[in-house]
Amino acid sequence: MIRRRDFLMASVATGLGLLAGPAFADKANPDKLRVALLPDENAATLIQNAQPLRVYLEGVLKKPVEIIVTTDYSSMIEAMRFGRIEVGYFGPFSYVLAKSKAPEIEPFGVGVEKGKPNYQSILIATADGPVKEIADIKGKPFAFGDRASTSSHLAPRAHLAKQGLIGDADYKVVHLGQHDAVARAVAAGQVPAGALSEQIYRVLVETKKVDPAKLRQLALSDPIPNYPLTMQGYLKPELKDAIKKAFLELKDPEILKLFRVERLAPATDKDYDVLRDMAKILNLDIAKLG
Repeated sequence: MIRRRDFLMASVATGLGLLAGPAFADKANPDKLRVALLPDENAATLIQNAQPLRVYLEGVLKKPVEIIVTTDYSSMIEAMRFGRIEVGYFGPFSYVLAKSKAPEIEPFGVGVEKGKPNYQSILIATADGPVKEIADIKGKPFAFGDRASTSSHLAPRAHLAKQGLIGDADYKVVHLGQHDAVARAVAAGQVPAGALSEQIYRVLVETKKVDPAKLRQLALSDPIPNYPLTMQGYLKPELKDAIKKAFLELKDPEILKLFRVERLAPATDKDYDVLRDMAKILNLDIAKLG
């Protein structure tokens, strides 16, 4: 019998790029569907929490399903680009980056939480630290998550730019990779301020992984379109319809909790133009990122 730990480690190893085996005989209708989740938290935890999703999808789609968590945002973009995954749950900006490299990717679903298909980034500071308001960030380090993250990089960086604070000119940019790493570093006073998804921040507080008494809320970013579910455009139409239906008709609250939403709604590429506008504010060349 495979021990639970061995199963988790094998699944994580798969997500670390060890999935580049022989191509499926028919990539438009593969024997197995590989579904990738964004690596914004611990990979083993994400894979464990996603097992009910895997069981649900296998039951509805009548195909084996493999849940994958890549090492970082860039490796997920590359996995989608080179056809190593069929379905990907991207962050908004990482989707825009992936779409720029692989135009055939199709968004088909978006999470709705509290009646809205969008969310915000929260900018935080150490409660008893030197940053009391946004202006105090000048001349100090500021922690972001992954470079391709929307709510822990692009949106808060654009927010700071609108306040006249330009990264690496007015403050030192620090990348810590994952959202929870930002919250912990700021709470511990390792960096005086940082930013992450407000949704993830609230979960970290609720699960007592960070102490809100050690943190100060500085600001919330402008609304960001929620994480999109995407699929490969080359899949056969019948399979694409089945995948879309399976996700959009998902009602199980325990599975929806994985996406931190109450339901999933249809999405289009145009919904993410706001991210392309943010990139322009920051003078970022999307084609050269990711």
